[in-house]
Amino acid sequence: MMNEFELSLETLAAITGTEVDTAYGSLGVPIYMTNNYLFKNVKDGADRCISPEFGHCYTRISNPTTDALESTVAKLEHTEAGIAFATGVAAMSTLALTLLEAGDEAIVDDTTYSATAYLFNTILPKFGVKTAVIDCSDMDILEKTITKKTKLLIFETPCNPTMKVIDITAVCGVAKKHGIITCVDNTFCSPFLQNPILLGVDVVMHSSTKYICGHGDALGGILVGKKEMMDKIRSEGLKNFGGCASPFNSFLMIRGLKTLDIRMKQHCANTKKVAAFLEKHPKIEHVYYPGLKSHPQHELAKKQMRDFGGLLTFEVKGGFDAGVKLMNNLNVCRLAVSLGECNTLVCHPASMTHWYVPKKQREANGITDGLVRMSLGLENVDDVIADLRNTLKLI
Repeated sequence: MMNEFELSLETLAAITGTEVDTAYGSLGVPIYMTNNYLFKNVKDGADRCISPEFGHCYTRISNPTTDALESTVAKLEHTEAGIAFATGVAAMSTLALTLLEAGDEAIVDDTTYSATAYLFNTILPKFGVKTAVIDCSDMDILEKTITKKTKLLIFETPCNPTMKVIDITAVCGVAKKHGIITCVDNTFCSPFLQNPILLGVDVVMHSSTKYICGHGDALGGILVGKKEMMDKIRSEGLKNFGGCASPFNSFLMIRGLKTLDIRMKQHCANTKKVAAFLEKHPKIEHVYYPGLKSHPQHELAKKQMRDFGGLLTFEVKGGFDAGVKLMNNLNVCRLAVSLGECNTLVCHPASMTHWYVPKKQREANGITDGLVRMSLGLENVDDVIADLRNTLKLI
């Protein structure tokens, strides 16, 4: 029998949870909708309450359905262990609150998900944690920003929503030299397009609400990394902050993993065609997509990503008003936040996902009032392009 680490990513995802049910031998992982678990005796209960390695004691800490999800995502990311959370925000918050304490400093890239930015810029400083917000694609700036108190470095690539690509290997090289823990938000790529662990990252975070789930019907977040660190985050953070995943949502994430590979291929194929269409359209000012040769980090994206993803952003000539008119008149493309679903979704980052990032900071990071974000779904791409073409005629 092949070692599980010798299996392809596609096979690992497809067989998720098929060895969990010992009672009835069901092929799919059961949904263990229980709060707690019976103990054989007092010692057994005491051991389980100390560590899930001895067995489950309470679903806030561990659950058999959730275990199947955690272990599979860890394998897909080429690392040892994982922890599932109720949301991506819960995952990032628990990571920070577990690893940082008063007097510590963190470095966060200047273009991150708005909730991550708010956590590090507004919430953590109340508890004595200082945050430096910089462009992590500039190694000189990164080197100059690091101090003896810097403990954690957070970034995502490609970035939300500007699609900036950051050199993971280079950033991790600098961080490791100074003993800094690195965490990459890999949501936009999923494990099938990019594996930051293989490029030197310590912890990978996913908002599994997006591509891992893939159907827009469950919230979730996941952290993966070395077992020692995951054990610390589980016992100190998850156990005491309580942002645990629902077993039912874990089941839905497992379902999503089984088709993640083929969905990502279709997302990428559709996005390439739409990006090419928009880049040539006379009413489009600019298209931001790593798969385009015009993207400033196109060569870097080719180096560290297997494909270029299902997200793009663009600016319509005419600015904010033109962008609003476009979004309000689309039919096949749906106006909604989130991403990575079967439906093509468009949103306006400045007023929706990033509205509470100060305007000056948004614009400095490339999030203009005219920027439109588009998450390509699984529709026939010709229908999506026709929808865009017809709507652009109105502008």
